[in-house]
Amino acid sequence: MGIQLLFFVLSAFAILGALGMLLSRNPVSSALWLVLNLFCIAGLYLTLNATFIAVVQVLVYAGAIMVLFLFVIMLLNLSAGQGRRQFSFRLALAYVLGVIVLAQFTYVLASGMGMLPDPVPVAAAVASGSPTTLAKELFTRYALLLEVIGLLLLAATIGAVVLARKREVL
Repeated sequence: MGIQLLFFVLSAFAILGALGMLLSRNPVSSALWLVLNLFCIAGLYLTLNATFIAVVQVLVYAGAIMVLFLFVIMLLNLSAGQGRRQFSFRLALAYVLGVIVLAQFTYVLASGMGMLPDPVPVAAAVASGSPTTLAKELFTRYALLLEVIGLLLLAATIGAVVLARKREVL
């Protein structure tokens, strides 16, 4: 019962963090809302007995990737959004209700077609979530995809530096 309550509390904070990130006018505070969201997701991984993935979530995403995001934001010297509309509670309520209806529709459709996943026993989840098992899968089965993702991140970093570079006047 306590794990389920923690799951719902962390889920609510993750949703609030995502909304804070979307509705924030300042890019730096938006990035900090994203950090809160990433920590909540790491907590959700802990409730699912995936401790290694939770630690990697905090170290890689909330640590390294967010430092990179903040560096790019500071490098590009982004200011607060200009000309934004006022916050409308009607639009926010319509968005939330639309997401709820879409989630219910997806659940009914998936359960009607028998596509809901079977629950995984805790012992199987702990065994498949070990660093050794993940490393074997990552470096054998998904090695090409790992290299492609590395190249994409390198291209994105080079692109951000090129965009942020000041043009020299001759």
